[in-house]
Amino acid sequence: MPRVISNETLGCPPIRALTFDSLGLIKVTEARGKERGTPTVVNSWGEMNTSRSVLAASMDDRLNNPLLAVARKDGNIEVLNPCNGDLHFAYSVFGDAGSSPEDNEVSGLHLFRKQKDDHTERSCTLLTCTKKGDVSLRTVQFPDARADSTDEAAPKTWRACGSGELLVGKVDGTENFGLFGGKRVEVNIWDLEQCTKIWSAKSPPKDNLGIFTPTWFTCAAFMSNDDHRKFVTGTKSHQVRLYDVSAQRRPVMSFDFHETAITAITEDPDGHTVYVGNASADLAAFDIRTGKLLGSFLGKCSGSIRSVVRHPHHQVIASCGLDRYLRVYDVKTRQLISAVFLKQHLTGLVFDSGFSGEEIAVANTVVEAETEETMEQEGQEEENDDEIEEAPVKRKKSKKEKRSREKVSEGEEIDKLRSKKTRDHKKKTKKVKHTEED
Repeated sequence: MPRVISNETLGCPPIRALTFDSLGLIKVTEARGKERGTPTVVNSWGEMNTSRSVLAASMDDRLNNPLLAVARKDGNIEVLNPCNGDLHFAYSVFGDAGSSPEDNEVSGLHLFRKQKDDHTERSCTLLTCTKKGDVSLRTVQFPDARADSTDEAAPKTWRACGSGELLVGKVDGTENFGLFGGKRVEVNIWDLEQCTKIWSAKSPPKDNLGIFTPTWFTCAAFMSNDDHRKFVTGTKSHQVRLYDVSAQRRPVMSFDFHETAITAITEDPDGHTVYVGNASADLAAFDIRTGKLLGSFLGKCSGSIRSVVRHPHHQVIASCGLDRYLRVYDVKTRQLISAVFLKQHLTGLVFDSGFSGEEIAVANTVVEAETEETMEQEGQEEENDDEIEEAPVKRKKSKKEKRSREKVSEGEEIDKLRSKKTRDHKKKTKKVKHTEED
């Protein structure tokens, strides 16, 4: 069982989080019940292999046929069932070439939510990008069987950068625009339908000493699901930058956060709060309108933060990183609710927003229904057998019963011997009395 750190005064609302680690495992952590409780690990999928480390993940947590996509270090993209971990299909980003080169790993993955909701046949659209700037948009139509998966059409491919390393790939809430950036790659926005670049950022000017800071974006997030024009980024030079496409090409606002690289950033549904994590395990909330620090989250981590996610329904955020802990915080109080030790270096996490805490996953309910049916059938068979068999069935006696019965029989024999001795003694005394009288 994993080690769990919990706060006695607080508890975790019903949540379901899927974490990914450097050995390729996918672990499911759940907190059940209406009352606040402690999250625990309920499932683990995959085999330990460093070449299958999960680099990126995306989830479509719809109620019917939810899907989970993961990008692995060897270049394979897998689409799974997030309820039971079953593999629907897999393909390689590099085609028949097999595993990916060491310098061209997958850096971004997005599973589109605009899917065909059909019971007999489903479709899946995936966007992937690699460090060398290759972007691919592929639609796959597949039934339940893995071998029958087919591509609806040839995938759309283009290059998002000419040089440098592409480290960030994001898709906005409308799923019509994509954002890309990285090392020596300025942030640019593409129209995904036309596969054309519609906006590109401009490098920041030199500082007062004439020093130019090279471009190095590490993470990004759109501020609203309905508007792709405002987004926030984190850089290697520990800067948080706010861009507005409709205003200018350079950042509208930028501020520093401590002295280490920004490694994770996510937005709040209110549209003006962002949560920032860095390589020195600091996690804080900022008001992006003013750049003001709202507060740091208590319960400091001990390793670099790799992912920060805000729950869409509950007032909590979760973070994970190289300290091997999944930590859940309260958004309002910024206190640590609970932390679960997951043994491996964590690379990312996603929330299952369709999880209510009262219902068990679809796969589990199916299994339970089958077990109930089998139990009912077995009960009916036993009743029929009882009606047919009228003769009593001999039951084997246990050792305890045998011993107790042996003890009872021994006791009865002893009592009989004692009663005989007393009778003989009484007869002898009577004879002695008669002789004395005579």
